[in-house]
Amino acid sequence: MMRIFAALAFALAAPAIAQVPPRTLPELKEEVQARADRHAYPVSELVPAEVREALANLKSLDRDEWAAAWSSIGERHMANARKAELAEMASPAEAAKEYKYAFEYYLFARFPLENSPGKEKAYARALEAFTGYARLQDPKLEIVKIPFEGKEIVGYLRLPKGVRPAPIVVTIGGLDGRKENASFRSDAYLKHDVGYFSFDMPGTGQSTIRQVVPGAEREFSRVLDYVATRKDIDAKRVVVYGGSWGGHWSARVAYAERERIRGAVVQGGPVHEYFQPEWQKKAITTREYLFELFEARAAIYGAKTLDEFLAYGPRMSLKTAGWLDRPSAPMLLINGMRDTQVPIEDLFLLMRSGSPKEVWINPQGGHMGRNPQLSDQRIFETVTLPWVVRILQPAASQ
Repeated sequence: MMRIFAALAFALAAPAIAQVPPRTLPELKEEVQARADRHAYPVSELVPAEVREALANLKSLDRDEWAAAWSSIGERHMANARKAELAEMASPAEAAKEYKYAFEYYLFARFPLENSPGKEKAYARALEAFTGYARLQDPKLEIVKIPFEGKEIVGYLRLPKGVRPAPIVVTIGGLDGRKENASFRSDAYLKHDVGYFSFDMPGTGQSTIRQVVPGAEREFSRVLDYVATRKDIDAKRVVVYGGSWGGHWSARVAYAERERIRGAVVQGGPVHEYFQPEWQKKAITTREYLFELFEARAAIYGAKTLDEFLAYGPRMSLKTAGWLDRPSAPMLLINGMRDTQVPIEDLFLLMRSGSPKEVWINPQGGHMGRNPQLSDQRIFETVTLPWVVRILQPAASQ
């Protein structure tokens, strides 16, 4: 029987977010600082005082100037990390903390995508910082490279101590988040004797597939092939997680690989209505997203104009492709009723179709189910993590 879980209804101070023009520089500064002060996406890991410092140095909306303002904070943390790592009385924990901060600032410097020379440089520096962080982790954080169609899938594998073979969560990056963000959050699974493998979705980061296309889920199937070769991983206990655009791919994997996974979490994932021109014309103007939502969404299609973008989207619909009524692995569907980025109707489509599913909805939540009273981290800790751990228990039914 389908279980439907509803979050406690938190009252927002304002009605559902309306479509409005892009933010001006003062408006953007105000919104970024407000989100940093309450540790909200996408600046939840940044220090509010340092955010204020970077914003003070930002004089325009020029992409390279944006990258420089945030990268300067990242450079400071990178220097601190190297100093802590190389000091006579070396402090690996302090160095790791500074490398993580450096990564966070560099990654925000290229937000929401690498679409200028300065942003490309910031992303490269983010990868350097994460490599420094990974080098200092215990248990080991392994940088894995999997041969695939003449290229290499780059991912991060981390397994809990003392558990072999270990169950894992395969986490898929989103539109503007990357596998590194997923790794930081997924560390929480280690305390529950669950490991993780994180990698970027098609069209982003270091993915081998540079454009979103139907069938790109074959990259995820290759990851599962690799998992099956590892004697230290329990290939019969694998859950897939995807948030936002990553949720589209976790849903695809739930259908395509239902025999090889225990379950899939689809948090705010596009399914069908998202891909329709009528929705996108409204959604790309939402202020729930900081800026350049159209640019980020168009980039993964390889679209250069609005018309190209609107025409491309429908080919990705799971409904049109006839997937929804197929049997699937168990799914946990998560989102907010007030999501202005991905329509809640897409969650309902999945819920009403195919195999039984479990559902968690925040009646007052926006994208991913979040709102000022219920953070991404809180949803992860109270909804996603417990479900994943339960599904991965040895006695769980497949």
